[in-house]
Amino acid sequence: MASLLRCFIQMTISDIMEDVGCSSGKAKTSNGSTMMDFDIDGLFEVEDYDWDEDEDEDDNLDMTSIKELGGGFLRNFCKKASAGFFEKYGVISHQIDSYNDFIRYGIQRVFDSVGEIHVEPGYDPSKKGEGEWKHASVKFGKVTLDRPKFWAGEKFSAYNGEEYLDLWPRHARLQNMTYSARIIVETHVFTKKLVRSDKFKTGVEQFVDKECVMEDKRDVFIGRIPVMVNSELCWMSGADRPDCDFDHGGYFIVKGAEKIFIAQEQICLKRLWVSNHSTWMVAYRSGEKRNRVYLKLTETLKHEHIKGEAKALSVYFLAEMPIWVLFFALGVSSDREIVDLIDVDIKDTNIINILVASIHDADKNCEDFRKGKKALAYVDRLIKSCKFPPQESVEECIKEYLFPNLSGLKQKARFLGYMVKCLLLSYIGRRKVDNRDDFRNKRLDLAGELLERELRAHIKHAERRMVKALQRDLCGDRQVQPLEHYLDASIITNGLSRAFSTGHWCHPYKRMERVSGVVATLRRTNPLQMTADLRKTRQQVTYTGKVGDARYPHPSHWGKVCFLSTPDGENCGLVKNLASMGLVSTTVLKPLLETLFRCGMQKLVDDSATSLHGKQKVLLDGDWVGVCEDSALFVSKLRRKRRRNEVPHQLAHTLAIPPGICYLLPTHVAVTLTEAQVEVKRDEQQDEVRIFSDAGRIMRPLLVVSNLKNIKSLKDGMKGGDYGFQTLLDKGIIELIGPEEEEDCRTAWGVEYLLKADKENPPVNYTHCELDMSFLLGLSCGLIPFANHDHARRVLYQSEKHSQQAIGFSTVNPNARVDTNTHQLYYPQRPLFGTMLSDSLGKPKCGRHQKGMLSRPEYYNGQCAIVAVNVHLGYNQEDSVVMNRASLERGMFRSEHVRSYKAEVDNKEAMGKKSKVEDSVNFGKTQSKIGRVDSLDDDGFPFIGANLQSGDIIIGKYAESGADHSVKMKHTERGMVQKVLLSANDDGKNFAVVSLRQVRSPCLGDKFSSMHGQKGVLGYLESQENFPFTVQGIVPDIVINPHAFPSRQTPGQLLEAALGKGIALGGGEKYATPFSALSVDAILKQLHGRGFSRWGSERVYNGRTGEMVHSLIFMGPTFYQRLIHMAEDKVKFRNTGPVHPLTRQPVADRKRFGGIKFGEMERDCLIAHGAAANLHERLFTLSDSSQMHICGKCKNMANVIQRSAPGGKIRGPFCRFCESVEDIVKVDVPYGAKLLCQELFSMGISLKFDTEIC
Repeated sequence: MASLLRCFIQMTISDIMEDVGCSSGKAKTSNGSTMMDFDIDGLFEVEDYDWDEDEDEDDNLDMTSIKELGGGFLRNFCKKASAGFFEKYGVISHQIDSYNDFIRYGIQRVFDSVGEIHVEPGYDPSKKGEGEWKHASVKFGKVTLDRPKFWAGEKFSAYNGEEYLDLWPRHARLQNMTYSARIIVETHVFTKKLVRSDKFKTGVEQFVDKECVMEDKRDVFIGRIPVMVNSELCWMSGADRPDCDFDHGGYFIVKGAEKIFIAQEQICLKRLWVSNHSTWMVAYRSGEKRNRVYLKLTETLKHEHIKGEAKALSVYFLAEMPIWVLFFALGVSSDREIVDLIDVDIKDTNIINILVASIHDADKNCEDFRKGKKALAYVDRLIKSCKFPPQESVEECIKEYLFPNLSGLKQKARFLGYMVKCLLLSYIGRRKVDNRDDFRNKRLDLAGELLERELRAHIKHAERRMVKALQRDLCGDRQVQPLEHYLDASIITNGLSRAFSTGHWCHPYKRMERVSGVVATLRRTNPLQMTADLRKTRQQVTYTGKVGDARYPHPSHWGKVCFLSTPDGENCGLVKNLASMGLVSTTVLKPLLETLFRCGMQKLVDDSATSLHGKQKVLLDGDWVGVCEDSALFVSKLRRKRRRNEVPHQLAHTLAIPPGICYLLPTHVAVTLTEAQVEVKRDEQQDEVRIFSDAGRIMRPLLVVSNLKNIKSLKDGMKGGDYGFQTLLDKGIIELIGPEEEEDCRTAWGVEYLLKADKENPPVNYTHCELDMSFLLGLSCGLIPFANHDHARRVLYQSEKHSQQAIGFSTVNPNARVDTNTHQLYYPQRPLFGTMLSDSLGKPKCGRHQKGMLSRPEYYNGQCAIVAVNVHLGYNQEDSVVMNRASLERGMFRSEHVRSYKAEVDNKEAMGKKSKVEDSVNFGKTQSKIGRVDSLDDDGFPFIGANLQSGDIIIGKYAESGADHSVKMKHTERGMVQKVLLSANDDGKNFAVVSLRQVRSPCLGDKFSSMHGQKGVLGYLESQENFPFTVQGIVPDIVINPHAFPSRQTPGQLLEAALGKGIALGGGEKYATPFSALSVDAILKQLHGRGFSRWGSERVYNGRTGEMVHSLIFMGPTFYQRLIHMAEDKVKFRNTGPVHPLTRQPVADRKRFGGIKFGEMERDCLIAHGAAANLHERLFTLSDSSQMHICGKCKNMANVIQRSAPGGKIRGPFCRFCESVEDIVKVDVPYGAKLLCQELFSMGISLKFDTEIC
């Protein structure tokens, strides 16, 4: 053993810092810097003599050029660049881009992964016949997608000559259809025969002849796939104008309902995973189970040569085996070579002990494994003895399953040594274990990945059904039919439709399980809610209780997800929202290896003798592709090429698809190059350069400080020229940064920090700069004025609840929609202030029919009201508000509520065979016992403008047998008929929709909220003449209580009112952007300059007496929102009504005229008040009053039965225990008590009752 230790190569490792991603050097923090790595100067310094000096870029901060540009110019430039970003990408581009990538390439990958399907005959002797058994092979080829169409029917096609008509999204909504496209797959079917051979010559008695008996090649319809609105397959992509200007697309229409995908946070499978959860382990995780490799530190027997803990390395590849045996099976010739491949410091005694224990473990399990191919034979024996052994040989298993992206065996051995090194360094504390909450270890699964996963499962199901059906026709005397006879297209169509409808999706790696929370119904209360739903992300956890750090914000969330927008409750911290400028990458298709070689990367050698000590590894998407001598030079070259648009780019297709068939790789689609979404990370401590080009990484734009001098060439163009965000990317002024590369960036919080960077002590060398700090927040948070002055809980309430419950103008095409519940505000307004985000969302000088982002006033849903902070007669205590009755009569916060009722009947023509005449149900007017039919016409529908009240029949339906199936209006519902729609869907149903319209002015109990989480209900309507008024005669619209501010900590609302007053008076300061807004002094100065008090207070006069109020009242315009929670929808009253059939207690549903829950705490209150009669009425008389009989002798319950008696049969109470009718009394008890007694009696427990005369 001593000689073995002497043959180890001596290696030195420098001191390694705690963090995996940290570089060497000391961190010098500075005010306004976001620094996640160290040694910034050395990171970007490079000597490259291949480039001209004019083209050379220096990453150092050039203060001279920045000061020449000026702070004002740079701020305007950031604002224009932000507007260009949203004009180029919009707010939901990640959803549409992922789906477009799926229909171009993803769906073809799914069918290619199926491979060739071999079908053997059923070998049923009873069905063999006279001929021989035949074998078949099925192979899928090119996939083609049609645009959405629907079958017009035999009558229409015979009349018009068109069998299929174009299906637009508005048609699918109105007709409750699925907006889907047909999948056409090119299939090849080969039929082969079984021939006999000479067993002494060939070794087998019979084999399948390669000569085909029959070959069939045709295009087969395999199913339908839902189409995302505004994607390349959608008809809206080439339309002149959208159906709704507020609609961005990004959703699906399934059976008339709008469904969206919630981005799923998944662990990245493109990198090694080091963990110490239960045991020390490093994992190479792949989507395919057989490609996964796990390397663990396991306890082993202690040897005399080992001091300390005895741990050995074991590897799991199809079966668990010693690591040393696998190295020799891969062709490594000696222990010395293995130590060279691992490349660790053998001076560390812990490492020595582990390596020696691993060698002993290998010797114990496989003797003489170093000789010949004994190691390979041992691995073969272990693989063949596993639970599900593969059919391939051990050489093929190693080639295909062990690190399949590496070709040579020595390269696989080298990568295995790299895994051992990562595990050992983590074990001795020189490398940190991976954090599952870090976003560099996560990827977002969007529409493309989710559809690919679900479609693969349904294709497997269809394949199994096809194989079973095809086996029956592989007998000798049967003819093989075309593939359409065996392949059921409804499996894929119905499977995808069912997954969208139920929301249960395939698990990422567990085949038999499904997860929920992947699909949700799109909410349309207002456009902001619709957009926020499309930008949500979700992290799946195994249980909803405490999940550790998963709920807490992580530093890697900075700028990628909003750290405030998350729901409260069980999903707090698990459901997140993308930051305003968060983008999700898609897969870069063109290989990057050629570019990497040009930047100085050397090819990874395929031998184990060459030492790579001192060279840095280059990993591309987790695979070891090469090495480099100088990682700083290599990374700098690669980043410069990316900034110069020389790195392979992500493809973005211009929407120029003609009608008809859309192929996956269309030649008629114009292809334009967009920015490179390649992420480059230099890890100096681990001697690695990690490059990622996969999909699902969240990226965001940052200003490149060293290239700000390139703005000079664009400075003249800013005055009147027009350039887009793509130009800034091409010039290298802005680049997209991922979560891991951002660790190498020193980012300034704003332009003002760049201007004073040289005044810091010591001077700060920034590499990047934020466009604006408000872009760190989500979409709904960035619109809140002075959000940085409010308590985080109040900002969360506004962004997650109030902004998405505010009544606005949800759509501009209400006539083409039949939503179940909609609200519309009659006079929506924009606030007086503005934010950086609200100005950037709109495209300047955008015409109505012009493509791109429109101005987005619809994200503000409310009105500007004059708000006074005062106590008014005590009616606004505890968050109540007092409103001006005259303002409400003039139309303030007046809204319209539309409620739709739906009913359907069978379509006799579509059903084919006729059902029984007495069972058929039709629309029509018939006399009903359940409601009034005065407003119905003969067709069973009310006339337009009919005024319906609670209890009226809204849709008349009856059966031929006379049974009444009419639809009655829900309890407390009323309104005027606005729309009547009669149509048919693709399920053979005729359906009708009747919409009721109701105008609602605010009433007592309605809920309102400001933009700062200050919610309250309307407590009192005061006449205008009784309100206090100012010298100018201004009367407030709303009066709120001053006690709402100290405990809620929302001074932002006071600043908003002060700024709004200054803007209304003609002030020039109009922005309330979070983190970069005006100072309080600037707001007060603007207000004071207009002749008002610096603090916004005013002198008012009592409206009732006309006297001057001695105290000053704070008053100013504030943006208020009316929420969907209204008293009319929640009022609940009942005397007696429907009861539950089992307990005979009132039902709970308000729509069913149910009761109000009267619990223990309410009972205690009435007891404390001494209201015994009221308590008896609530809990007994109006609930489940009942009577029962008690036997006075045995104290048991007596039943009412029918028994024989002299003179005939008598029905009455009878005690079965005493067998007598004497001394039986009747008592009043709740039916619940009687039910409990009977249920206990069924269990063998008898209750005794004592009775007294009251």
